[in-house]
Amino acid sequence: MRVTNMPIFPLLLAGLCLSGCNSDSSSPTNSTNVSNDTQSPTTTEQVAGEFATQLFTNGNIYTVNEDKPWAQAVAIKGNKIVFVGSSEDAQQYVGDNTQVVDLAGKMMMPGFHDVHMHPLESGSDATQFTIPEAASTDTYIALVEEAALQNPNAQWLIGYGHNIGTLLEMQDSPLDVLDEAVNDRPVIIMEQTSHSMWVNSKALELAGIHRDSLDPIGGVIGRDEQMRLDGILYDNAGNQVMELAMRSLSNAQQNDYLGLIEYTMPALNKAGITSISDARTYWQRGHLETWQRVANEDKLTLRVHLGLWAYPQMNDASQIAKLKSLYQAQPDSLLKVNQVKFYVDGILVNTTAAMHEPYHQNWLELEGNKGLNYFTQARLEQYIKALESTGFDFNIHAIGDRGIHEALNAIENASAGNSRHRLTHLEVVDPADYARFGKLGVIADAQVAGDFTDPSHWPENIPLLGNERSQELVPIKSLVANNATLTLSSDWNVSPFNPFIGISNAISRTPQAITLAQALEAYTLNSAYAMRQDHLVGSIEVGKLADLVVLDRNLFDSTIKEIAETNVVMTLLDGEVIYKK
Repeated sequence: MRVTNMPIFPLLLAGLCLSGCNSDSSSPTNSTNVSNDTQSPTTTEQVAGEFATQLFTNGNIYTVNEDKPWAQAVAIKGNKIVFVGSSEDAQQYVGDNTQVVDLAGKMMMPGFHDVHMHPLESGSDATQFTIPEAASTDTYIALVEEAALQNPNAQWLIGYGHNIGTLLEMQDSPLDVLDEAVNDRPVIIMEQTSHSMWVNSKALELAGIHRDSLDPIGGVIGRDEQMRLDGILYDNAGNQVMELAMRSLSNAQQNDYLGLIEYTMPALNKAGITSISDARTYWQRGHLETWQRVANEDKLTLRVHLGLWAYPQMNDASQIAKLKSLYQAQPDSLLKVNQVKFYVDGILVNTTAAMHEPYHQNWLELEGNKGLNYFTQARLEQYIKALESTGFDFNIHAIGDRGIHEALNAIENASAGNSRHRLTHLEVVDPADYARFGKLGVIADAQVAGDFTDPSHWPENIPLLGNERSQELVPIKSLVANNATLTLSSDWNVSPFNPFIGISNAISRTPQAITLAQALEAYTLNSAYAMRQDHLVGSIEVGKLADLVVLDRNLFDSTIKEIAETNVVMTLLDGEVIYKK
């Protein structure tokens, strides 16, 4: 499947004692087969009369199974768990071909799920240069000039890295700065959150944007006080121009493919991540074909669920028909196309997150100064009614209190009630909406691995939101207390994908901190539920698939700092080792 003909344990692992019982220590049989079985696990603790292909003993095994949270041993036959219990009782599963691993007290737990990341965008070499978050005008000009010299044949110069605040504080027009650097080729530079683009005049010309252009759905064309274009394109205005730039690259799909194979998947496996959701699969940009290629070549080392991007500017009937045609959820495949990614609003620092009350600063002259909508509540309801029956679950970007409220309204009004829609980011949540998540069965997906979500950074939002609305941002404790199903994810590369950083932050961000057990559940079983695979993975139970990680320390005996510094010793997917230290 992933690495053919590779023994499960070709080397002794640091800190783990491996022994082949009797005289045969051959590799487990069927270790590279993906299970076709989508049935729920048995309710008994063991399957009688079976010898294991692998046995892990003498461990501190955290199962994320509330009926039996801890165990000493796990037995696996092929890719399925056949026993969870004591090391003594596990001996009955040892046969001639069983490979036994002594965990020597190390912690084992289910593999981590990250239900919101951008693996193709973050792991590819599609961008040609990077600029610092903040720099002088002369420095920016020099860096872009150098990028032009280094990429003489590029149709578009594509960069990354600035902060929107830096552009807004420039004395010179951002447009003039880029034009001084390069005026004969289009330049586009993505801001760190991807919610704005800095472009030169040539890029505006090729995109057909001029002084009299109207703002697109879900976006704003930046202008100065004299209504002249300033070179900043907010939200969907920038997205559409980036589409033009990306389509100019002849090697974009190959770069995406190599990024996945050579960096992203190995790095995720090293972090103990066994399942992900691609939270923005640009199906008009070749992303779906890239994922399908990796799957067809049997190179996936993750369970992958794709969230097809819903283009705000596209005709609804045409887009709905296209999305339906792309749906795939074969039970025996590691790759599934069964989610759709919607934005209902923008972000706070752009003043584009949808708010109930106006921002305290008016940068974009939006009507009411309450942010914008990529998809209105009415349009979202239309898509829910059209796509739920196909099997799609929605991953809905919602940051402002109005955006969150409208997304919840849409689900309440249009959903048949058996889908697993989730709202992601959840930065400013109206307390009146806390209980609606549990009541409506809407999953609350949050990211806390980034420093900017820590309570110490909340005051930075006061100039935009005022003091009251700048408190209790990303209120994971309040949501859990109101019976919301919480998932924790990274939004990589906005935040690190390392789950141990996310866990450490989740349990220390007073007053919106949760317990360690709640954080682990959010990264495993709850996230498996969001991906419709909680009957297969997400906890260590008999009958489930062996997606497991071994850690270098027991998280429950560790300090907050030690948790953040945890390393993975081994990662298994379907009973096969995909990473070992």
